[in-house]
Amino acid sequence: MGHALKDRPYILLERCWLVCLVLALSCAAMLTVARGADPNGDAVYVTDIKGAIGVAAARQVAGALAEAGRDQRSLLVIRLDTPGGLITAMRDTIQLILASPIPVIVYVAPSGARAASAGTFIVYAAHVAAMSPGTNLGAATPVEIGGLPGLPRPREPKPDSKETPDISSEAAARRKAINDTVALLRSLAQMRGRNVEWAEKAVREAATLTAEEALREGVIDIVARDLNDLLARVDGRTVMIGGVDHKIETAGLPIIVVETDWRTRLLGIISDPNVAFILLLIGIYGIIFELWSPGTLVPGVIGVICLILALMALATLPIQYGALALVLLGIALMVAEAFTPSFGILGVGGLIAFIAGSIFLFDPAGADIDIAVSLPLIIAAAATSAALVFFVIGAALKARSRPAMTGTEELIGSTGRVIDWRGLTGRIRVHGEIWAARADCTLNPDEAVRVVLRDGLMLVVKPLSKGDSNAV
Repeated sequence: MGHALKDRPYILLERCWLVCLVLALSCAAMLTVARGADPNGDAVYVTDIKGAIGVAAARQVAGALAEAGRDQRSLLVIRLDTPGGLITAMRDTIQLILASPIPVIVYVAPSGARAASAGTFIVYAAHVAAMSPGTNLGAATPVEIGGLPGLPRPREPKPDSKETPDISSEAAARRKAINDTVALLRSLAQMRGRNVEWAEKAVREAATLTAEEALREGVIDIVARDLNDLLARVDGRTVMIGGVDHKIETAGLPIIVVETDWRTRLLGIISDPNVAFILLLIGIYGIIFELWSPGTLVPGVIGVICLILALMALATLPIQYGALALVLLGIALMVAEAFTPSFGILGVGGLIAFIAGSIFLFDPAGADIDIAVSLPLIIAAAATSAALVFFVIGAALKARSRPAMTGTEELIGSTGRVIDWRGLTGRIRVHGEIWAARADCTLNPDEAVRVVLRDGLMLVVKPLSKGDSNAV
C-alpha cells in the first residue's frame, strides 16, 4: 500500500506524457488529412469573402495566398459575395491577385450572390473569372464626393453630348475620380483579355450583368453550377502568370477550405462603421466615469479596451478628422454643461456638434459604397449622451452640493444640550446620542451648545447665545 502511494506521482506523470503523445500524433494525423494525400502537397484552396471589401477581406486573401502559394500546382478559389467596399482595400486585394504565383479564380457564388462595385474589379483581376447562375456583377460607379446628404449633385454630361461641362471644383473632382476608376478597370480588362468597353460602361453608367450576360459579353470566362463543376471546367485551361503560361490542373487535387483566423474575424467586426462608432463612445464615456469616480476600475478598464479597439477600427476606415474633432467637442461641451450653469447653451451646442460630427465622420470618397454611421444609431447615441449628461451627472453634482446627512461632516454645526459638566469637559446629547465634549469655558447642565469640531471620540463645542435661531 505504501509503495503504491509512493509511486502514484510517477504513474500520473507517465499518463500525462502518454496523453500528450496521443494528442500530438492525432494533431499530426489531422493535419495530414487536411493537406490531402497528394505527395507534393498540391491542393485547391478555397476562401470565402462575404460582405463589404475591407481591410479584413484583404488580410484574408493575403493569408489564403500565403498558405496556398507554398505549393506549385495549387490554385486559390475566392468565393465572392460583396456589395463593394473600401477603395484602398480593393486595390490591395487586386495587387495581391496580380502578384500571385499561383492561379487565382474568383467565383461569384452561391446563387443570389453579387460582385458589385469593388467586387467587379476583383472579378476582372482574377486569372479566371466565374459566376454561378442567378448572380450578377457591375455598378462600379464611385460614390459621389463632397456636398451634403440629400442635396442635388452636378450632373455629368454624356461623352457624346454637346452640353457645357460643369467646371466647379466638385464636378472636377468627381470626373477625376471616375476617370481614374475607368482607367483601372480598363487596364485589368486589357491584361486579362476581357471586355474593355463594358468595363468603362460599368463605371460611367453603373451597368450590371447577370451571369449568362457576362459570359456572353466576354466579361467572365465560366458559368459553373458549383465548385466541383467549376474545377472540372478550369482543368487544362492555360493562364498567364508572371509573363509565363501556366496550365491549371485540378484533377485529383483535394479541396482545402481556408478558414479565417480570429484576428481577421475580429478586425472584420470592429471595422464596421457602426461598431467602431459604438466602441468609440463606450471608450470615451468609460474613461470619463473612471475619472469622475477614481478607483472604480471597471469603467476605466472597459473604456480603455473599447477606445483602443475603436482606434484600431478607425485606422482602417476613411475617417474625416474634422468630423471626429466635432464628435469629441460635442461630448466635451455636454459634459461641461453638467459643471457649468450655462442654462443649456453648452449642452445644446455640444449636442449639435456631436450629431454633425457623427453624420460626416467617414469620408464617402474612400469607398465605392455608402459608408456612414446609421442615422438611427446617431440619434440614439445623441439622446443617450444627453440623458447621461443632463440627468445622471447633473443629479450626481446636485447630490454633492447637498449638506451631509451622516458621518463626521453631519456632526459639525449640529446643536445639542449639556447633560453634565465639570470644568472644561463633560457630556452632551446630540441627535439622541451621548458624546464626550470639551469647551473653552464652563457650561451648565441643559445648556444649548453647537459642535464646532470633532477630535476622535471627543466633540469640541461652544455655547449658543439665547438669540440664536438654531438653539434647541
